[in-house]
Amino acid sequence: MKRYLTHPWLTIRVQLALGAIFVIAAIPKIADPPSFAHMIYNYRLMPASLINLSALVMPWVELLAGLALILGVWKKAARNVIGVLLAVFIIAISINLFRDNAIDCGCFNVADRGKTHEQRIFDMKVDVVRDLGMLLMVAQLWWAAKREQDESSRASTAQTGVSVPH
Repeated sequence: MKRYLTHPWLTIRVQLALGAIFVIAAIPKIADPPSFAHMIYNYRLMPASLINLSALVMPWVELLAGLALILGVWKKAARNVIGVLLAVFIIAISINLFRDNAIDCGCFNVADRGKTHEQRIFDMKVDVVRDLGMLLMVAQLWWAAKREQDESSRASTAQTGVSVPH
């Protein structure tokens, strides 16, 4: 099972899909920073002085990390950034679910949609599940990279007879 979950065939597809998801999510935020700032404000988690800066910076971080995964450059850094972002998103949405603060997450669309409180709460639960799924994708990338590193260490040990520390 481990071999299948870390197989390069799966890993490249997970890497491309996760990269594409983050690129697609970043575009509307980059196109409309004021609306995204309003979404961030609705979370009621960040000091007002950081909201506009976050609305300007976060989408570009998402875009660059997504592009890095798609292009296969800085894969470790991109994977780690996306993992941290997903953890922050899950925590922020969960806090607002706990508070019963029905918000639009601002994940893929920064326009307010005329939904009821109950519809938004349901959407937030779906968003947490979706983000947990993407976090599993990050875990797959991490696990595959670890397996690749372990295999290259074993190969170099077999060639030289000298163990290489990690």
